[in-house]
Amino acid sequence: MDTYTAVKNRLLALCGQYHLSIHKLATESAVPPSTIKNILYGKSINPGIVTIKMLCDGMGISLFEFFNSDTFRLLEPEIR
Repeated sequence: MDTYTAVKNRLLALCGQYHLSIHKLATESAVPPSTIKNILYGKSINPGIVTIKMLCDGMGISLFEFFNSDTFRLLEPEIR
C-alpha cells in the first residue's frame, strides 16, 4: 500500500469512527470540503502535514493518534 492510500483509508476510517461526514469534518477542522474531497477521491495525492493536522484537530485527535496504526508502521518505502 502506498502512503496516499494509507492516509485516505485512515481518514475514511476515522470519519466512520467519529460519525463525521465530509461537510461536518470540514466545519470542525476549518478545511474546505473540496480539499477533503480531493484527498478522498484522488485529486490530491500528497496532502500536507498542516492539512492533516487541521483534520486531526477537527476530530479531536493528535497527529500521533492519526499515524499510530499498523497501516503506517508497515508501509512500503516510497523510494525504490
